[in-house]
Amino acid sequence: MIRFYFTMVLVCISPLLICAQTTDMDAKIRELMSRMTLAEKVGQMNQYNGFYEATGPAPAAGDARLKYEHLTSGKVGSVLNVRGVDEVREMQKVVVENSRLGIPLIFASDVIHGYKTLAPIPLAEAASWDLEAIQQSARMAATEGAATGLNWTFAPMVDIYRDARWGRVMEGAGEDPFLGSKIAAARVRGFQGDDLSATNTLLACAKHFAGYGFAEAGRDYNTVDVGTYTLHNVILPPFKAAAEAGVGTFMNAFNILNGVPATADAFLQRDILKGDWNFDGFVVSDWGSIKEIAFHGAAGDLKEAARRAAIAGSDMDMESYAYVKHLEELVETGAVDEALIDDAVYRILKAKFELGLFDDPYAYCDNEREEELLYNEKHQEIALDMAKRSIVLLKNEDDLLPLAGNDQKVAVIGQLANDKTSPLGSWRIGSDDGTAVSVIEGLAAYEVNMSYAQGPALWRGNPSFVTEVEVNESDRSGMEEAVAAAKEAEVVLMVLGEHGFMSGEGRSRTDIGLPGLQQELLEAVHAVNPNIVLVLMNGRPLALPWAAENIPAIIEAWQLGSQSGNAIAQVLYGDYNPSGHLPMSFPRSVGQVPLYYNHFSTGRPTNQENNVFWTHYIDEKNTPLFPFGYGLSYTSFAYSALQIDDTDPNAVEVSVVVMNTGNRTGEEVVQLYIHDPAATYARPVRELKGFEKIELSAGEAQTVTFRLTPKELGYYQPDGTFVTEPGTFNVQVGPHALEGLQGSFEWE
Repeated sequence: MIRFYFTMVLVCISPLLICAQTTDMDAKIRELMSRMTLAEKVGQMNQYNGFYEATGPAPAAGDARLKYEHLTSGKVGSVLNVRGVDEVREMQKVVVENSRLGIPLIFASDVIHGYKTLAPIPLAEAASWDLEAIQQSARMAATEGAATGLNWTFAPMVDIYRDARWGRVMEGAGEDPFLGSKIAAARVRGFQGDDLSATNTLLACAKHFAGYGFAEAGRDYNTVDVGTYTLHNVILPPFKAAAEAGVGTFMNAFNILNGVPATADAFLQRDILKGDWNFDGFVVSDWGSIKEIAFHGAAGDLKEAARRAAIAGSDMDMESYAYVKHLEELVETGAVDEALIDDAVYRILKAKFELGLFDDPYAYCDNEREEELLYNEKHQEIALDMAKRSIVLLKNEDDLLPLAGNDQKVAVIGQLANDKTSPLGSWRIGSDDGTAVSVIEGLAAYEVNMSYAQGPALWRGNPSFVTEVEVNESDRSGMEEAVAAAKEAEVVLMVLGEHGFMSGEGRSRTDIGLPGLQQELLEAVHAVNPNIVLVLMNGRPLALPWAAENIPAIIEAWQLGSQSGNAIAQVLYGDYNPSGHLPMSFPRSVGQVPLYYNHFSTGRPTNQENNVFWTHYIDEKNTPLFPFGYGLSYTSFAYSALQIDDTDPNAVEVSVVVMNTGNRTGEEVVQLYIHDPAATYARPVRELKGFEKIELSAGEAQTVTFRLTPKELGYYQPDGTFVTEPGTFNVQVGPHALEGLQGSFEWE
C-alpha cells in the first residue's frame, strides 16, 4: 500500500510519496501521473453515487460491494451524495488508507440555493437583480455545504431558456444572456471565494453545457435544435462568463444539439470550451448521460458511448459505469488515445490540488464547524434579506398594499399559506422538511387580526423529490369555508401557486395556469370580496390573465426558502419596499411560449395594411402579461433627460435622470437596452446591455450613466466570429423591456 498526499508544509509522510521539494503544482501532478497505472487513471474519471453508510460496515455483496472494491483499488475519483462530516471522513479514509496511491476523493452534491439554510430558488434570486446579494447567498451555501465535508457543488445552472413549461426554469437566471452572464459570474465567485483551498468554499460547476434550456416543447431531457447563431449569442455567453470568472468545472447536458448528444460533442467541449476559451478545469457528465448517448441513437452500446464521450472531452463519468468498464480496454486497443486520458486526469488532479485535498484529505471534516454552521443565525439573516429582495410587486391598484395595521381584519386562504415545506423549493437535498417559515407564521409576528381557511387542497399526500405531485382536481372540501371567511374580512390574502415539487428537474407542465382548483377558488372568493391580495408561490412564470385583470394586488413571491413567511409579511406590511424585477416574461397564455423579450422583428412585425397577414395570433395579443424586467414599488419613479455622448471613438456614454416621485424610499432597477436595426445578421428588437440598481429617498433624483463599448455593441456571427459593425444603434433606458426613454447614435 502506498499512501499519497501532502501535509500543509509539504513533508513526505509515505516512502513512495512524490518528492515534496518542489512547490510547483504542475510538476507534482505530472510526477504522480507517472506513477499511475492506466486503470488508476481511468479510476479518477469515474464518479459514483453514495452506495453505503460509510460509518457502518463495508458492504458484503452485490453492486455496493463492487463499488467498495473500486474505492479501495483506486478506481473512483469522486462520489456524490455522501454528506455529513462523519460519512465523508470514513469514505475518504477508505480510499486514502487502502488504495495504492491514496489519491483523495472529491465529494460532490447539488448545493443549489443553500444547504441547511435555504435562500430563494435561483430564478427568484435573479429577480433581485442584485449581484452582491446573489454572490453572498452562494457564499452562504458554500459555507454550509463545505461544513458537511463537501468540496464540490453542481451549481450554478447557467442555462438560458424561454419556455416556462420547462420545470428547470426555477434553477437558473431566466431568459436573458446579459443578466444571466452577470449572475453566473456572481454565483461562481460566491461558491469558490478567493481561495479554493479554504474549507469554506466549494468547487463550482457551470451547467448544462450546452443548450439544455431550449428543450423542445419545454419537456425535460428533450431534443434541442438551434442554429449556431442562437448558440453563440444566447446560449453560450453565461458559460463563457462563468469560465472567465474562474469556474472549476463544467457539466455537460442531457440533450442532443445539431444531432450530437452534448456529452459526445467535441465541438462544444474541445473546440469551444477547452480550445477557444482555454478552460483548464474538467468536465463532468450529467447523471448517466454517457450511457444515454446510446439511448439517443448515437452509439450502439455502452462501450461505444464511452469511446465517444472520452474523445469528445467528457472528463468524468457520473454514474454510467462506462469509463470504469470500458475505457481501459478502449485505450489498450487504440480506440482512444491515452493522451486524452492523461489530459482528463491532469485536470481532475489539478482540482484536487487546488481544493487542498492533497495537503489534507480530511480538511473539510470538522465536526465542530459542521455543528456551528448548519444552524447559523447569520445565515438565516442572509436568507431573509435575499428573500425580500427577490419578491416582485406585479400589481397594486388603489395602493391596496402595503396593508394597514393589525386592526385590519384579514382572511388568509390557501394550502400554501400554512405549509412549511413547499417554500423550500425543489432542490433542498441537505435541508429538513418543515423548516420554512410559513406565511401564517410570518403574519403572526405582526399580530395580524386574521382568520385562516385552507380552501380545497392543492395537493394530496406527501410530495417528494422523486415522485410527481398528486394535484387535487376534484375534491372541493373547504371551498365554502374559504368563501365564508372572505365575506367577513376587510382584505383577503390568497396564497396560491405551485407546490415546491411542481417545478424543477423532470417537472414540465403543459398548463402553466394555477393548478388544481385554485382558479375556481380565486374566482369564488372574488365574487364575495374583491379586495384581494394574491400572493404567488411558484417556481416558474404562470399564465394568469384573469387574475391580472381582476385582482387588485399581486405579488410574485416564488419559493423563497427558509425565511419565506417572514419576507412575505415584511413586504405585505411595508417594512420592506419590494424592489424585484422579473428575469423572465410572464405569458398571457401557454400558447405564447416560448416567449421572450429579445425576439426578432420578423418581416411583418405590424399590421400596416389592416388585414390578417402579419405576425400575430387571432385570439391573443403578442405581448406578455408581465414583461421581462418588470416590477413595481410602493413608491414611483420618473425617467428624464436621456443623454447620449458618442464623442469617444471607443465607447458611448448613455445617461438618464431617475427621480423618486413617491413618498417613501425605494429601489429601482434602471435598465439599458440597445437595438441594431440594420446589421449583417438580423438582431433582436432589443437587448439588455446594462443595468444598475439604485436606492432613492422620496423626492431624490440621481443620474445613472452606462458605458457601451464594442463588447456590448457587437455580436457573434453564426461561425462564432465576434463583430462590431458600424451604423445606427437605438437605445432605450427605463424600468423594463417594453418601456423607457429612447434615443439613437451612430457607431463608426
